[in-house]
Amino acid sequence: MTQTAIPFLFMRGGTSRGPYLNRADLPEDRDALAEVLTAMVGSGHPLNIDGIGGGAAVTTKVAMLSPSQDDQTDVDYFFAQVSVEDRQVDFRPTCGNILVGVGPAAIEMGLVPATGDLTEVRIRAVNTGARVTAQVRTEAGRVRYDGDVQIDGVPGTAAPVGLMFMDVTGGTTGAMFPTGNRIDVIDGIEVTCIDVAMPMVIARARDFGLTGQESAADLDANRAFYERMEPIRQEAGRLMGMGDVSQSVTPKFGLVAPPVNGGHVLTRYFMPKNCHPSLAVTGSQCLSACLLCPGTVAAGILAPPNHTPVQLRLEHPMGLLDVSMDIETDGENFAVRAAGLTRTARLLARGDVFIPGSVWSRS
Repeated sequence: MTQTAIPFLFMRGGTSRGPYLNRADLPEDRDALAEVLTAMVGSGHPLNIDGIGGGAAVTTKVAMLSPSQDDQTDVDYFFAQVSVEDRQVDFRPTCGNILVGVGPAAIEMGLVPATGDLTEVRIRAVNTGARVTAQVRTEAGRVRYDGDVQIDGVPGTAAPVGLMFMDVTGGTTGAMFPTGNRIDVIDGIEVTCIDVAMPMVIARARDFGLTGQESAADLDANRAFYERMEPIRQEAGRLMGMGDVSQSVTPKFGLVAPPVNGGHVLTRYFMPKNCHPSLAVTGSQCLSACLLCPGTVAAGILAPPNHTPVQLRLEHPMGLLDVSMDIETDGENFAVRAAGLTRTARLLARGDVFIPGSVWSRS
């Protein structure tokens, strides 16, 4: 059997990992691209045994990089979420954790030159149109991965990657509150449908008979919760103008509750068929906006801020995630100007990943 070799970097970005590819090395046609990524990851088997996926949604993600078509940014970042088992590829969302590795990957690929001890990489998220500036530690023209920053959900420490997200409001739906309401009632449950960095449907944990303190494994074992949640998510997607979302991972679903471990809010984030083992970077911004905006399902958990940027700590199943939110608020008016986070990334491997020639041949 002939095989097709595709150059790749294998990287951890935040609490996710996957292949980082040059878009020029892949087919232009979207259907052909989906077949290539499905084969690469090994979707269709719970362990992704015939590919390089890791048998979980956070390890079947793909980043595709190219020189930016926007003169205000350096790199275009095109994201794909490949399913673990059902051979589906969703090109609609973006991923903030995988985005953490985009700056280092762009330097490794030669798309952006390293400059001094700190290299700034301006990124355009193709899927949503958001602009992100990444600050990457570099030394002697190369990415520096060693450092003393620790993030919950990843063992050890590494060099920090600073991220500043801009243009995060309404990237998918065109509005922060695409239904026109800050609270909607779906199947008897109050939800906030909100689009900041990631379109989400957010509800109170207590309204599902939960505390919010449940582990990711306990929530995944609670199939009655998913059977109640999924129809609400799908109806919310329709109300948000996203159409039939039954085969899409967006909008994501989130739960909020009062904090218990020193944070500002307790969160659980769903992908949506499983609970995220920690918390998505994009989801953290959306949850933070919901927490700070008056009149949402998260109202009352946090006292209204009297300054900006607001430093928030979000509790998730594996610890805490810090988010800096630059907001405008005046009574009922609310807007997000930017959001900042510090995460880490690491290059795990480089070389060629092989797919069957029957799936795609360059010729």
